[in-house]
Amino acid sequence: MQNKEPFVPNVVGLKAQITKIVFPIFLLGILTPAFSENGESFRLQLLHAADMEGGVEALENAPRFSSVLNALKTEVENTVIIGAGDSYIPGPFFAAANNGSLREVLGREGSGRADILMLNAMGFMAGALGNHEFDAGTGTLASLIAADRDYVGTAFPFLSANLDFSLDSNLASLVVDPGQEASTIPNSITKSVVITMPSGEKVGVVGMTTPQLGSLSVPGNVGIAPADPNDIAALAAIVQESVDALTATGINKIILTGHLQQISLDEAIAVHVKDVDIIIAGGSNTLLADETDRLHSGDTAERPYPILTQSASGEPIAIVGTDGNYRYVGRLVVDFDASGVLVAESIDATVSGAFVTDEQGVVDTGNAEPAARVVEITEAVRNVVTAKDGNIFGQTSVYLNGNRGAVRTEETNIGNLIAEANLAAGQQVDPSVVVSLKNGGGIRAPIGVAAYGELLPPPANALVGKTMGQISQIDIENTLRFNNGLTLLTLTAAELLEVIEHTVAASGEGSTPGRFAQIAGMAFSFDTSLPEGSRVQSLVITDTDGNPMDIIVQNGELVGDADRTFRMVTITFLVDGGDDYPYANFPNTHRVDLTETMTEEQSGGQATFTNPGTEQDALAEYLAANFA
Repeated sequence: MQNKEPFVPNVVGLKAQITKIVFPIFLLGILTPAFSENGESFRLQLLHAADMEGGVEALENAPRFSSVLNALKTEVENTVIIGAGDSYIPGPFFAAANNGSLREVLGREGSGRADILMLNAMGFMAGALGNHEFDAGTGTLASLIAADRDYVGTAFPFLSANLDFSLDSNLASLVVDPGQEASTIPNSITKSVVITMPSGEKVGVVGMTTPQLGSLSVPGNVGIAPADPNDIAALAAIVQESVDALTATGINKIILTGHLQQISLDEAIAVHVKDVDIIIAGGSNTLLADETDRLHSGDTAERPYPILTQSASGEPIAIVGTDGNYRYVGRLVVDFDASGVLVAESIDATVSGAFVTDEQGVVDTGNAEPAARVVEITEAVRNVVTAKDGNIFGQTSVYLNGNRGAVRTEETNIGNLIAEANLAAGQQVDPSVVVSLKNGGGIRAPIGVAAYGELLPPPANALVGKTMGQISQIDIENTLRFNNGLTLLTLTAAELLEVIEHTVAASGEGSTPGRFAQIAGMAFSFDTSLPEGSRVQSLVITDTDGNPMDIIVQNGELVGDADRTFRMVTITFLVDGGDDYPYANFPNTHRVDLTETMTEEQSGGQATFTNPGTEQDALAEYLAANFA
C-alpha cells in the first residue's frame, strides 16, 4: 500500500447525540465524505459481536441486541456485521431448539438452530468459527450450517483460514473456495470472503480459529494449524496467505475476525501481518470501551476501544472487541484513505465503542424495533426454558460468582460449591476420594443477577412459584452447560503437584485460562512471577473444615513420599486431554467413569433431569441434600 496524507473528516458526535434523543439519527450518511471505487476516501461502519453463547440471558439480551443493532446499522451506508466466534454454546438455550414445540418457528427442530436463525435475522454477513461451535461435534455443526427441509441453515458463511476440513466427513462438503462474495455462499465454510458495499467498495474478511481447538473442544477430523498452537508467527503466516489472495484482486480494506481466546494473542498477531486494517478479537470476552460508553452495572472497561497498533508494514490496525452474551454491540466507524489505509484519527469516541444492550441502551439508540424473528424465536425458547425454572433444588442468600474473569483466575463461591458437590458425588461411589478439581472454564455463568449496582441471588419467577434465592434446574443447566461426566483417578503426590502446576501455568495479568482450577479437599498457593512448572508454593490436603491433613508442597518444594497416593474426582473432559491436562501421562490412575458406574440410588435420586455421574446431577443432588 502507498501511504497518502490522511483524510480527517468532520465527524459528527453521533454517540453523544444518541444519548440525548429518542429517535435515530439519519444524517451521518449525508455528512460522510464522498466515497467511490476510484480514489476517494471511504467510511466504513463495522458492527461486531463475539461469544454470543446463547444462554438463559439471551432470552432478554438478544431482542435488545437486535434493537440496538437495527438502530445503528441504518446510520452509515457502508456497514458490515461480523461475528468473531462462539455463535452458540451447548446449554439450555441451545437444547431448547430440539423441542418439537419449536418446529413451526424454526422450520425443523434441532439443537442450536434457534441461535443460528437469530444471527440470520440480525443480518450477520460472516462469522469466524470459535471453539464452542465444535462442542457438540462436527455432525451437529454441519447440521446447523446446512439447510434441512424447512430449516434454512446459515444465511452467511463461517470463516477459518487455519482449519482443514477435508478429512472430516461431516464438514468437507460444506467448504467452498475463498474470496467469494459473502452473500452468494450461505450454508458454507471458507477461509475468506468479500463484501461489496453499496458504494461499490469491496471489503475483505478473513477468519481464524484458536490453534488450541483440539484441547478445548471436539473438532473431529478437522486439521488444526499451526502444529505448535503457541507459534503466533506461524499462525500469522497462514492468515497472511489468505490476506495476500484478497489484496492480489485489488482489495485494500481487510478485516481479520478471529477467535484466539486471549486478546494479547490478537495484539501479537497484529505485528506479524500486513495489509490487515481491523482485527475483531473473539474468545476473551475482553470489554473494550471508551470514556463515553455507558456500561452494564458492575462492568468496567479492560482496555480502550479500539486498541490501536501497527502492522508488520507499519500501517495502523484497530483491534476491537466487546463482552459476550449479546450484552454489547461493538461499533467502529472509521475512514480509509484513497490507498485503503485506515485513518486512525478519524475514529471518534462519541461515535465508536461498546453500545450496551440493556433497556436504557435501546432507548438511547432510538427505540428501534428488534427483528421480528428474534422476538419470535426467543419467546418460543422461553416457553421451553421457563418450565425448568420451577424445578427447585436449593437456595442461596448470596450471588454465586461464575463470571469468567473470576472463575478463571481465583477461588470463587460457585467454584467451591461445584467442586464440593463433585467431591460428595465421588465419595458416594468411593469413600476414599479426598480431593476434587474442576476447570474454571467449564463454569459458564453465575447463579444470580447483577442489578442496580448490586450482586443479588437468583431472581424470583412468579410464573412458576420460584422465590428469590431459590436455585432451579435452569440455573444449574445454565452454569454447567457442558454437563461433563465425572471421573475418579488415583494420583501420586508428584502427579497431583504436576496437575496443580498445569492449572496455573497459563495464569498471569490479563490472562483468563479455562484450565484454572476450582477445588475442594485441598488448598494451594502459587506465584505467577515464577517460571511455569515451579509456581506452586504450597499444596495441602484438607479435611471438611479446611484443616490441613497432609502437606504435599511447602515453600515451593515437594515434601514427604512423592509416591504416596490420593484418590480424586475430576472432569472426564480433562482426563481425556481437555485443556491439555496431563492425566494421560500417569500410568496407574485406576480410572473409573461415574457416568458408567454410578446408580440413581448412589447419586441421591432427587434429580432426575439428567444422568447420574454428571456434574449437573452432582450439583443438584448436593443442593437438595444440603441447601434445600
